[in-house]
This record gives sequence, structure tokens and C-alpha cells, in this order.
Amino acid sequence: MKHPSTPIGQRVFYEIFVQSFYDTDRNGIGDLNGVTAKLDYLQDLGINGIWLLPVHPSPTYHKYDVVDYYEIHPDYGTMEDMKVLLAEAHKRDILILIDMVVNHSSNRHYCFMEARKGKDNPYRDYYVWSSDSLVHRQEPFHWHENGGDREKYYGFFWKAMPDLNFDNPQVREEMKKIGEFWLTEVGVDGFRLDAIKYIYPDSLSQRNVKWWQEYRSHLETTGEDFFLVAEIWDESAYIGSFLNRGVHSAFNFDLSFSIEEMLTERQDPGIACLLDEIHRGYQSVSDSYYDAIFLKNHDQDRIMSLLTDPRQAKLAASILFTLPGIPFIYYGEEIAMLGMKPDEYIREPLIWDLPGLDPGQTSWIEPHYSTPDKITPVKQQLEDPASLLTHYKKMIALRKENKILAEGSIRSLDHIPDHLCAYAVNCTDSEILVIHNLTDETVELDARLLNARGNVLCLSGSYTENTDNLKLDPFGTLVQYMD
Repeated sequence: MKHPSTPIGQRVFYEIFVQSFYDTDRNGIGDLNGVTAKLDYLQDLGINGIWLLPVHPSPTYHKYDVVDYYEIHPDYGTMEDMKVLLAEAHKRDILILIDMVVNHSSNRHYCFMEARKGKDNPYRDYYVWSSDSLVHRQEPFHWHENGGDREKYYGFFWKAMPDLNFDNPQVREEMKKIGEFWLTEVGVDGFRLDAIKYIYPDSLSQRNVKWWQEYRSHLETTGEDFFLVAEIWDESAYIGSFLNRGVHSAFNFDLSFSIEEMLTERQDPGIACLLDEIHRGYQSVSDSYYDAIFLKNHDQDRIMSLLTDPRQAKLAASILFTLPGIPFIYYGEEIAMLGMKPDEYIREPLIWDLPGLDPGQTSWIEPHYSTPDKITPVKQQLEDPASLLTHYKKMIALRKENKILAEGSIRSLDHIPDHLCAYAVNCTDSEILVIHNLTDETVELDARLLNARGNVLCLSGSYTENTDNLKLDPFGTLVQYMD
């Protein structure tokens, strides 16, 4: 990180699929210059961190099968374009993380094309091979044929994504070298690490942890500041082991699913207790972890396709931005984009303006869900004080003004009806009380919930106060600052 003025724990990140974001060379595909062109939009939104999905050369649209770890996909631009993006982002105190895919390469990577030539090839041991039919039968969908070769190669995710062999010291050193290159030669601020629990099988899980500790330790020798946030779909106890001198942060999938459940069922499943328990577990292994919180990402159905009432879009944002952690916004969430699997349709083009009015609109895929007749574009929402985009700006500004929301501890409140979600976020002598109405009806609040010492702010909807009770609008959120 190049002399950031904002601590990492107080940042708000924005996840970008470059292909769908903004197109400056008018070929229908988003590019790095498109991200640069929209930095002012992101800064105005309140974003001070960007996570770019894979930008390396790859034969697929998603680019999670890397052909060359040292280059930029030509559809996205050049290395010079990347350096311009970094320079312009850093002028605005915006950090740039790139997706780093370490578990596997493309089957078109030079090393694998060499490895599949035969057992005597010097690159053979860069990947995982076996001729044991019993081993193959244990995981029949993960072992793949190599022509007439007696040995099969392991590819957990897909036959075109062969897993790298991290028992090979040369592989480990090469992956460290790649990370060092992007930090020191290119100047990125860190990595979102893909699928980090799959380096070794579950039976050797501690080797996964040790590898990531080794990786971080090496990057620290570069003298650069950097941030590592990881994808780990697992129990929080296992995630915590990676936070012990391994990665700095991990995405909180349990929280994502709990927020979804709370919004769809319109009842609080105990979200504050869940988050408090997770954080206590993390604190037991690390005194410097960061919890990466989010609604949905590029692998999940979009949040607004899971909800039945458009008013819940503001509620979802209000929940996310009043919880401790580092929020990550999936591009388009701020304008209520829709999307359901398969993955291409949760990665559809961001809609900037009415059809035909913005030449930078991407068009690499015909959208099924986020179509102009369903989604109000960015330009129109920017001009509407009641829009979801305006609400996102307000919520992010509120969070920046109240650092306690990012870095405080959360506690649940007793005797709260299930149709409300209420919690307090506190730090030293300060506390913020948050109450969400999860229903589509006005609800009465027990006036004793609010302490007369603090100021009350309604973030979404409105509330009515009299001598006996308070009423909160459908899907409304109320915040009280405790002096």
C-alpha cells in the first residue's frame, strides 16, 4: 500500500468484474482504462478500496484459469494501463487488490503443456499426478485423463484447471516470486486469494495454513505494505487458523448467509450473536485480523434476486454498513442489479445510463436479469435523492464518520422481538444502537430501548415518537448515538 491515509480497517471495498464494468475501446468488453475512467464515481460513492477479479491472460471469460501470471489479458489492456490505474487510484487514496489464483493454473499454461508430455519432463512435478486407480475412484470427478497416459492429473475444480503441486519447492518459490512481482514491480496493494483451503486436501489441512504463513512471511521481506483477503468456504474455527500470521482477512460467508436468511424470512436468526462468536474465535488466534463482510459476491445469486420487496435493498445496505468489519460491495449492488446462476448471469454488465446513451456500456453478454427495463441506471439514480445509490452513499458516509461501526465490538440486545434486528456496536466509552425493522409493516418499538442521552437518526424510512412508544417504518433502520 502506497502511503495510505485511511487505515485498512476503516475502508470500504468494491468488487469489480472488469469485463462487465466500463468499456473505453468500444469493443463491448470492459477494460482497465474503464475502471480508471470511473474512479471519480467510486470515490464519490465513498469507495476507498477495489478488488479486481482476475486480470491475467486466460482462455475463459471468467479468467480463473491463468495462462500467464506476469501479464494482463489483452481484452483488458496492457501492463501500462494497470500502472496508470494504480497511480490514479492512489491519488484518490483508493487501494487496488487483484485476484490471485494460486491453487491451479490453466491447462494452457506453459508449465502444464510441458508437464503432460511425459513423466520425465522437468515440469511434470509442478502438478499432481497418480496412476493409482483406487485413488482415482475416491475422487472420480477430480482426476482427469491425459490422452493415453497411465497417470491422471488432479484438477479439483475442472479439467482445464490442473492443481499445482505445493510439495514441489519450485512451485512454492514461483508463487512467491509472482506475488513479489505484483507488489514491487507493478505496485498493487495486495491480493484477494482464491480457494486457499484447496492447496492441500482436508486430511492435510494444517499444511494449507503453513503454506499461507510462508507466503505472507516472504511477501513481508519485500518491505511493501500489503493486504491479503482470502476466500475460505468453511467453519469459522478453521478460517481462524489462517488468520494466525497467514492471511490478514477472510470473507465472512456465514454472515452473508445469515443476512440473506434474515431478509427472506424477515426474522433475526441471531446475527449479532453469530458475529460476536466469530470475532471472539478470531481474537483467540490473532490480535490483528480483519473480518471481510459482504452481502453477495461473484459466485452467488445476487441479493436482490433473492428478495421479494424492492424496499429491502436499502435495508440490506443498512444492515451491512452498521456491522463491524470491512464491507465489500459487489459491483451493481448499489443500483439493485439482479442475477441468478449460471455464473455469467450474476456477472452481467453494469448499467450506466439509458440504452444507447453511454458508449462505455459493456455488451459482451446479453443480460437475462439486469436489463434496462428492470434496473434504474447509475446516471438516473445519482440524480434521485431517494434512490438506492443515494442510500449507499449516505450509509458509507455514516460509516466513515463513525469509526466505531467498522472497528467496534457487537453485542445483541435482550428481549427483542424476532421481527426486529437490534444490536449495539461499542468501543471504549462509545456505543451505537442499531434497530432494523425486518417487516413490511410499521412496528412499535419499546421506548425503553432508546436511551434519552443519545441522538436518534433514521437511516431508511422514518420513525414517529410520542410519550409511550416509537414507530418505525417498514424495512426502516434507526440508529442512536450513545453519549
